[in-house]
Amino acid sequence: MSTPASDSAPAKAGPLPYKRVLLKVSGEALMGDGQAGISPDMVTKVAADIAAVAASGVEVCLVVGGGNIYRGLAGAAKGMDRAQGDYAGMLATVINALMLQNALEQQGVETRVMTAIQMAAIAEPYIRRRAVRHMEKGRVVIFAAGTGNPFFTTDTAAALRANEMECDALFKGTQVDGVYDSDPRRNPDARRYDELTYTDVLARDLKVMDAAAISLARENDLPIIVFNMHSPHAFSEVLKGDGKFTRIVEKAAPTKPAAS
Repeated sequence: MSTPASDSAPAKAGPLPYKRVLLKVSGEALMGDGQAGISPDMVTKVAADIAAVAASGVEVCLVVGGGNIYRGLAGAAKGMDRAQGDYAGMLATVINALMLQNALEQQGVETRVMTAIQMAAIAEPYIRRRAVRHMEKGRVVIFAAGTGNPFFTTDTAAALRANEMECDALFKGTQVDGVYDSDPRRNPDARRYDELTYTDVLARDLKVMDAAAISLARENDLPIIVFNMHSPHAFSEVLKGDGKFTRIVEKAAPTKPAAS
C-alpha cells in the first residue's frame, strides 16, 4: 500500500544502518541550475556529501548517468541509430565519472573508476571481485558506461551493480525530493509518496526508474530510496532517515493516507 506524504512534516524513519550502498547520480543532477553540461560547484557539493558518507564508515559505490551531456533516446528520436546513440551516452557517463573522481580526490577520498566498456588508459575494466575489494579497502568505486550494452539505461545499470555488490540499498539522487503522482515541476498539486511498493511503481507507470531496474530490484528485494540531490548534505541526511525522500520496497507500511 502506498503512502502519500504529508506536506507539513518530512519523512523521518530513524537511523538506517547501512554497511554498503550504491548511489545513482543522474547526469541532470550534475547540471546544477544549468540546462546542460556540468556545474563544477554542483560536482563539488555532491563529492563533499559522498566524502562525508564514506568517512562515516559506510562503503559507497556510484553509478553516474550522462543525460546532462547526451541521451541516446533523444538522438534516436531525431533519426540516429539507437544503439549508436546509446554508446555515445555511455561515453558521456565516463566524462561525468572522471569529473566526480577528481572532485572526490580533492576531498581526500581514494576512488576508482570502473567502466563496462574497456578504456584502460583512463579507467579500470569492471570486474566484480575487484570492485568489492576496492570498497572493502575504503575506496569509493564509480561505475561508468552503464551496463556496456545499448538499450539498457543507467538506472538498470545501477540496479544491476547494486545487486552484484550486495548493497543494502540503492539511493537515487534526482532533482526532486522523492516520487510523486505527477511531475511536481509542472503540477503544483502533485503528491509525494513516503513509501511505495515495486508493484505500485510498475502498475502506475511512475517514471522514477525504468521497468527493468524496478523489476531487478524487486526480484532481489533491494530497497530504493529516491531523494533530491540538490539539497545540502542530502545523501548524508537520507542515510540517517532524515529529510524528504521516498522508499520503494516489497511491502510499504500500511498507514493511512495523509490529509491533504
